[in-house]
Amino acid sequence: MATNITFHPGSVTATERAEILAQNGVTLWFTGLSASGKSTIACALEQHLLHLRKFCYRLDGDNIRFGLNRDLGFDEKSRNENIRRIGEVSKLFADASCICCTAFISPYRADRLVARELHEKAGLGFIEVFIDAPLHVVEKRDPKGLYKKARAGEIKDFTGISAPYEPPVNPEIHIKTDENDVAGAVQIITEYLASKGYIQLQEV
Repeated sequence: MATNITFHPGSVTATERAEILAQNGVTLWFTGLSASGKSTIACALEQHLLHLRKFCYRLDGDNIRFGLNRDLGFDEKSRNENIRRIGEVSKLFADASCICCTAFISPYRADRLVARELHEKAGLGFIEVFIDAPLHVVEKRDPKGLYKKARAGEIKDFTGISAPYEPPVNPEIHIKTDENDVAGAVQIITEYLASKGYIQLQEV
């Protein structure tokens, strides 16, 4: 860790930023097996909130694994560091009064707890969203053929097959994607954000 550095606070307060943007920053931490629907729902939610004129941004494998975390693999140590970095980045977005949607498997409860605690210590919102689909359902979907390759031993450390997934115990939002469609999931999350005061919905 670097030494001889001093934190310099900004001149814009969290209250001032939230008042100007008319929303409060929060991280929506989507977790679930591959092909459970995390990225699909996060993408749809991002678009929906943008159309409501809310400041929202999505973090997923496409914009993190190919950039910031391109030096990391998929062994347990690399997964831990991957989630730690995502936790730090999402905290910065939430501090900017952004609704930050992170869509990563994040298989270990301890790592998700670290991300939560980062936010809570900074006085920022953190909502764990469990995108839940049974293994037989995600294997049937398997859009990238990853489960098939994992079953054949072509992919090592694949979550749900050769590596563990620890489901959330008490997620703020629990969506079963074998029972809810994307539009329904987006509505559930949007209404939750409104009920907790992160956004305000216009009366129709």
